[in-house]
Amino acid sequence: MTKKIIEAWSGPGLKDRTITKFKPEHDSLHIDIYKKGSAEWWYFDARLTNGYTAVAFFRARHELTGETGVQITIYKPNEEKLELVVDYEHSDFIIEEGTANLNIGKNYIKVDYTNEKLPTFEIFLEEEDMGIHLTYKLKVEGWMPGKGYTQFGDMGHFGWAVAIPRADVEGTITVEGDKMSVKGLGYHDHNWLTFMMPRFVDYWYWGRFASENFTFIYAYIKCNKKMDNHFIHVGMLAKGEDIFLSSGEYEFTAENFEFNERAGNEYPKTLIFKYSDDLKITMNVERIVDSDNLLTNFNPVLRFLGKHLLKLSPGYFRFFSNFDIDIVHEGKSYKEQGDMLHEMVIMRKKD
Repeated sequence: MTKKIIEAWSGPGLKDRTITKFKPEHDSLHIDIYKKGSAEWWYFDARLTNGYTAVAFFRARHELTGETGVQITIYKPNEEKLELVVDYEHSDFIIEEGTANLNIGKNYIKVDYTNEKLPTFEIFLEEEDMGIHLTYKLKVEGWMPGKGYTQFGDMGHFGWAVAIPRADVEGTITVEGDKMSVKGLGYHDHNWLTFMMPRFVDYWYWGRFASENFTFIYAYIKCNKKMDNHFIHVGMLAKGEDIFLSSGEYEFTAENFEFNERAGNEYPKTLIFKYSDDLKITMNVERIVDSDNLLTNFNPVLRFLGKHLLKLSPGYFRFFSNFDIDIVHEGKSYKEQGDMLHEMVIMRKKD
């Protein structure tokens, strides 16, 4: 069995000389939702001017349970978390071929592709006393690293398509039965898997920020010894609506680790990305918005097997951080700051 990881950059090296033009089919269904071991989901979030954060998942097939369903997560301004996961039958998932127009029960994604470069998305989720009904108007064109997937030898592949790197958002959210009008800044990406990621991945970082002029998206994935401890670096940078950098050729540093009891894992308080002397990005964690020991989500038997047989110690973090970007772009120097949300997921503890 070959175990070589193949990243789908156009090259040369781990970068895109020519950035893939994003098309509607990149955000459509990629798996057979009835096939075990596969998963696919559409993720949306919105940071709102009233202090709330809304997160939505539409899942063709859940990455852990295999169920079709939706998830609504809302963080209040005091960072209290409200969450609702609702499962549906696989037959309740309906999608228009070659697009992201889909329904899961009464919940839906609708996309207006009239503006091919900057389409408009509408999402609607309503379950019990929670809801998200938002319109996303793109401010940055869609993006994928290379062809949008990483091949894990003959085991399968992991796909990532960012249909909305940055968008203006407007609509309503419903919190404990109370509906409120909202505006803010939004994001949407789309993932699919044809294998079980915990088998081959130790941990990963993911996030993005939006400053006055720039939008940055990144992922940093540490594979385990079954995949020769390979590191996957992914990054995108846009100025205005146009993407000018699609590359994994950066130096990554995680520093100032602290232990968190709730997640049962360490996390870094500083992340640094350096592409060159002309581009450096620094993130400093101000606080943990959300953390969890993911073993508690399993039933007792799976929890025992995961901990003692598979040697898993899964933890999850969502951080609120400050960022700085220092860049020279087209001969002009920029120094911009802001705040952001980003995540870390651990399958096995760092060595």
